[in-house]
Amino acid sequence: MANLATSLVIYFTVLVFVFNLHVSAQWHQGTLTKFYDFKVKTMRVTKLCNSKDIAVVNGMFPGPVVHAQEGDRIVVNVTNATPFNITIHWHGVRQILSCWYDGPSYITQCPIQSGQSFTYEFTMAKQKGTFFWHAHVSWLRATVYGALIVYPKTGVPYPFKKPDKEHIIILGEYWVKDVVQLERATMDSGGAPPHADAYTINGRPGPNYNCSKNDVYKIDVVPGKTYLLRLIHAGINTESFFAIANHKLTIVEADAEYTKPFTTDRVMLGPGQTMNVLVTADQPIGRYSMAMGPYMSAKGVYFQNISSIAYFQYSGNVLNSLYLNPNLPTFNDNLVVKTVMDGLRSLNPVNVSKEIDTNLFVTVGLNVQKCQSKRPNQNCQGLNHGVMAASMNNVSFVKPKISLLEAYYKKINGSFTEDFPKVPPKFYDFVNGAPNSIPNNTQSLNGTKTIVLEYGTRVQLIFQDTGTVTTENHPIHLHGYSFYVVGYGSGNYDPKTANFNLVDPPYMNTIGVPVGGWAAIRFVADNPGVWFMHCHLDIHQSWGLSTAIIVKNGKGDLQTLPQPPADLPRC
Repeated sequence: MANLATSLVIYFTVLVFVFNLHVSAQWHQGTLTKFYDFKVKTMRVTKLCNSKDIAVVNGMFPGPVVHAQEGDRIVVNVTNATPFNITIHWHGVRQILSCWYDGPSYITQCPIQSGQSFTYEFTMAKQKGTFFWHAHVSWLRATVYGALIVYPKTGVPYPFKKPDKEHIIILGEYWVKDVVQLERATMDSGGAPPHADAYTINGRPGPNYNCSKNDVYKIDVVPGKTYLLRLIHAGINTESFFAIANHKLTIVEADAEYTKPFTTDRVMLGPGQTMNVLVTADQPIGRYSMAMGPYMSAKGVYFQNISSIAYFQYSGNVLNSLYLNPNLPTFNDNLVVKTVMDGLRSLNPVNVSKEIDTNLFVTVGLNVQKCQSKRPNQNCQGLNHGVMAASMNNVSFVKPKISLLEAYYKKINGSFTEDFPKVPPKFYDFVNGAPNSIPNNTQSLNGTKTIVLEYGTRVQLIFQDTGTVTTENHPIHLHGYSFYVVGYGSGNYDPKTANFNLVDPPYMNTIGVPVGGWAAIRFVADNPGVWFMHCHLDIHQSWGLSTAIIVKNGKGDLQTLPQPPADLPRC
């Protein structure tokens, strides 16, 4: 009898193993697994005439590059050796049936506490291109970031002439002050944050800043060769223009999706956006500047106006040879931004949902709350002595004490509600007719309100910028999905006059909602889990410009989120 019981246990154990292997194989068949170890620790750096400790991965700033091919499985063990909480988000990765490993703190996981580890596991299913990873706790993303490069499968060429060489260009922002303390001080003040002390290209400010003459990133190029630049915007609070003096940029990919080639003098990337451009070294031998400068569409906001410079230098260049700076747009040149967006089209015709099951209309913008503090001079430094906030449909998102995904999966009550409004509570002229009695008429509701979608729902979502405090371009990122940007325009969205592209719209994961305008996206909710949707300007995220979308399980194992990993961090 004992032998029979033992045999049954072995039989069912093998059966479960084979079943799990079969389900896994349908997603991972024929792929390689890439293993990485990330140790997050503090490192002493000296920049801008000051030394300080910053959080980095494996002693590198920017952090190590993760390389893979389409279809590969990636396993990254992250050990937190800093005094801070940490998580890692794999930006742009769709995390199909792997929502537990997406990384936003208190959304899909509790943070990895000091001295603890967590292993991220996910597959690059039907995805290739330029991605990046970054911290998703506080403002640690300022220094904890790196590239994730996914190449096509072996034997599959690029849909353009193969470049002679590739380079990763990561745009960032750098503060002399500790960024964790900076966020706390900003939130305690109720006012706006100080601007970055410098912009950086691959962690280097360039010669325009104090003590930075030799802290410059350089690319050596050969005349006549063509280079693929993988542009990544890992900055915190500023959108950026990028250009190379006297050289054209041909966009061939945006947010890890191929586009029809589009040639321009300069591009704009918001935080969270990536873009691949081809550049041919077709100018006289010399040293040409690659420049990163601010795009600031909001009014009355202080920002760093000194550009970061890197060098695009030809072989054979000598010290007294030609040296040119690029002509960046003025900081508020909305036309350049629109021109680049107009040029983005999917490489081939795409299958956009023509029928819509759920329509969402979501306003995005800033608010000012009434001062409730007993120390208003310290805590109410927003407009008209109020407290700055931000919202979607006038709801400022409050992160829960445990992760939303865990609360949803384990049916833990009290952490969130499922009543995020599908339309704004009040309709008015959002761009021009907003209330002007700040802060009395701009109060937003505080809450952890979520959107709930049935598996397979075909969604259209309209983002509408508001001028309650100021109109502004907002880079909105949706975790777990890419989406078709089927339309955008200036002013208030009007379905009667809006022009949609349902033939070859770009497929993106972060959309810049135009300043004083709107953007329309479509996607199918076919990836179960809890997915963060937020402005990628970190100060706006800290103020509450975000929400979460819960996508229910469908039918069967391939439409059902597996159980949480055993080493999921605890709060």
